Amino acid sequence: MKNKYKKSTNLTDKTEFREDLIEGRNAVIEALKSSNTTIEQIFLAEGNMSGSINIILAKAKEKHIVVKQVDRKKLDKISQTGAHQGVIAQITPYKYCEVEDILEYAREKKEAPFIIVLDEIEDPHNFGAIIRTAEICGAHGIIIPKRRNVGITPVVYKSSVGAAEYMKICKVTNLNTTIEKLKKDGIWVYGADMSGENYCFDVDFKGPAALIIGSEGRGIAKLTKEKCDVLVKIPMVGRVSSLNASVAGGILMYEILKQRIKCGRS
Repeated sequence: MKNKYKKSTNLTDKTEFREDLIEGRNAVIEALKSSNTTIEQIFLAEGNMSGSINIILAKAKEKHIVVKQVDRKKLDKISQTGAHQGVIAQITPYKYCEVEDILEYAREKKEAPFIIVLDEIEDPHNFGAIIRTAEICGAHGIIIPKRRNVGITPVVYKSSVGAAEYMKICKVTNLNTTIEKLKKDGIWVYGADMSGENYCFDVDFKGPAALIIGSEGRGIAKLTKEKCDVLVKIPMVGRVSSLNASVAGGILMYEILKQRIKCGRS
């Protein structure tokens, strides 16, 4: 039987982190489901036609997206996750939104704004995990700084397990200026900090809220911390003195979700 998918070697070597690739079966399937992402073409390892690959082929055909078969070594060469599972989608680079788009989304849903602010998260796995949890917990968007913060790379896409397709993400030049704007819009700013005076379960998160999660190493920057209305901490009784950024963020996001469910606002 003749293979109807075109062979191609039109792939470039990886030289830097790219924001136009999605790797892995689940991540590509979510991208195909999404109306927010434009997939230009899909590269498929030769002979790889089993399992969920058939779902990808069916959805690609439905959306008239070109599927090109390539040697697996070519995929290995451009892969930035090291786990492409035989499929890589090339997309129009991720379209970041504006802060106002996040606020408008909350208004459309008739919900108090729930925003995650990341202060220099550089680990793509952490960023992907945070996006995944934020989407599940009903956050309206994520704000990141343009400098010293990982963007939407293939590793982030894969780590978010497709959640990046549904989350509004905004890149800003000055994080502190953006925080000031959020405060003027009536949003309370909460910083996750081990030295906070308030345990997360004692803080009222039911109103408009922006949660700041600091970097994996130093936490929230000093100037940014000073702009927080409340610093919140997570109770810990073990010998380890800190939590991974995505784990800490997850605990706090679920506390916010829990409170909103209880008062019927989510």
